[in-house]
Amino acid sequence: MKKGILTIIVLIVIAVILGGWYVRTNNTLVDMKGQATKQWANVESSYQRRSDLIGNLVKTVQGAADFERGTLTDVIEARAKATSTTVDANNITPEQLAQFQQAQTGLSSALSRLLVTVERYPDLKANQNFLELQSQLEGTENRINVERNRFNDLAGEYNIKIEQIPTNIIASIANFDSLALFSSKPGAEDAPDVNFEFD
Repeated sequence: MKKGILTIIVLIVIAVILGGWYVRTNNTLVDMKGQATKQWANVESSYQRRSDLIGNLVKTVQGAADFERGTLTDVIEARAKATSTTVDANNITPEQLAQFQQAQTGLSSALSRLLVTVERYPDLKANQNFLELQSQLEGTENRINVERNRFNDLAGEYNIKIEQIPTNIIASIANFDSLALFSSKPGAEDAPDVNFEFD
């Protein structure tokens, strides 16, 4: 009889230890994923700020009567596509992130063409509104990079944690999936080809 009670007590103690381990590990993973998804919101907020600034920049540039309309149309369309491409913060997949990055890259490219075109308009380049918006855009681009790096740090730590033994057991049971990370554009690892030609 005493042996049976001792066995029951040992089993209860083991169950409590395993249950406590499960709860602690699950809560740690919830916290890590929550921190990464919260940081994703910061990334989206920075991209939204850029989109808002671009809208103001386009309005300022539209004031230049003879400005190339095709360039403005490209920026407006790229901005619309970038703002309509969304990512589920609780399930950031590589496909979603690639689609998001592609839309943002398209907007960056259209914006770069706009800023290059502005060089041919001295009055616009001297416009205080335009200069202020351009400066704010540069600061926002830096902020986007910082926020993406922070997201990658947090999501990377979470991804490592869910793969580690024995945490991977709970991650599998509780359906904790890895989060996709930002990566550079294809070809970014190659040095740019700079060619100085003088007439």
